[in-house]
Amino acid sequence: MALGSQESKPFLDLAATEGLEVYLVGGAVRDLLLGLTPTEYDYVVVGATVEEMLARGFKAVGKGFPVFLHPKTQEEYALARTERKIAPGYHGFAIQSDPAVTLEEDLGRRDLTINALALAPDGRLIDPYGGQADLRARVLRHVSLAFVEDPVRLLRIARFAARFAGLGFTLAPETLELMRRMVEAGEVDALVPERVWQELVRALTEAHPARFFEVLRECGALARLMPELDRLWGVPQKADWHPEVDCGAHTLLVIELAAQLSPAPEVVFAALCHDLGKGTTPAEILPSHHGHEERGLPLVDALGDRLRVPRRFRELARLVTAEHGLIHKVDELRPATILDLLERADAWRRPERFEQLLLACEADFRGRLGYRERPYPQAERWRALRAAAAAVDAGAIAQGTDRPELIAQRIRAARLAAIRALHPEPPDPA
Repeated sequence: MALGSQESKPFLDLAATEGLEVYLVGGAVRDLLLGLTPTEYDYVVVGATVEEMLARGFKAVGKGFPVFLHPKTQEEYALARTERKIAPGYHGFAIQSDPAVTLEEDLGRRDLTINALALAPDGRLIDPYGGQADLRARVLRHVSLAFVEDPVRLLRIARFAARFAGLGFTLAPETLELMRRMVEAGEVDALVPERVWQELVRALTEAHPARFFEVLRECGALARLMPELDRLWGVPQKADWHPEVDCGAHTLLVIELAAQLSPAPEVVFAALCHDLGKGTTPAEILPSHHGHEERGLPLVDALGDRLRVPRRFRELARLVTAEHGLIHKVDELRPATILDLLERADAWRRPERFEQLLLACEADFRGRLGYRERPYPQAERWRALRAAAAAVDAGAIAQGTDRPELIAQRIRAARLAAIRALHPEPPDPA
């Protein structure tokens, strides 16, 4: 089957573009060549004008350059363009888009060779920069030295590394070197928080999110963007509890497992943040990390403020950071301590978030060398305890209490009794 055939569906409605020089470009071509199903289709039109596109019924939607929506399919069609760096940061580009810009020039402004591919309606592949060879070699390689002009590419390359790690893709050494030069030149400091978060949260949903942070660390960008996370590397833990020893290595194991346990990026972000406090453990108590939960909370807040992390991510990250130690030790806790935690977690009104807390804690427990396949019965224990306490009829208790000031006390007593029925008081230590 030719890539351009109707069966592969990259060109569904040709009436609106009849007579135009149109190509499918970028990620869709890459994914088709990899045997993957593209999530979106983007097209480039060569030799056309804005007026001609509008006359054909296309709707203009681009702000900085001419992009149009197809009148029927609503897919994006952009006029071929080039970019020239004129100022620092990722907004500092002069864009040229006119009928004289060639397809090769348009592809040359792209980040990676595997994204600098085009497909004609007749199935011809246009590959001026060796993208097909790099796909076969499983290499992420920059197209040209213009790569260094856009700091967003640091994040995009790291995200592609996370997406394709399972297919064996590696980063070309010369591309990693360019990324290091960009960090040293301060380009990464021009990134605005919203753009960093946009790429980061997308990376959290990739199959191998750990690779995103590994690449950022390898090029030096992680220390500038997320110093709270970067400082975990080189910090030791007790080998009998953490065979991987290094706190940074543990965190990567945890987020890999979190991504498999839950599709929710909030869970993976919470897993990413859960041990930030270990990066500030006093040297004299290492490799112990007593109190790291409390030390981690202001670090989660600082990271959230700097990257303008949405509230639901921050709330779950704080909850996991504060409570993961107690979640692991449920069998050792007194019923009152269990009830206190359930109340702090707002487990009655927000059962979905409580479930996310348990998933992140399971990832923490199993995200250690030799622990990946181990069971985590603590999660089922907590689910049963929450269900027992939630079954208490608070409304009936309120209606049967003639003194309003005692309602909360009696509801708590009933919930505590329900917990004790499943979880008796542990014996006092000898």
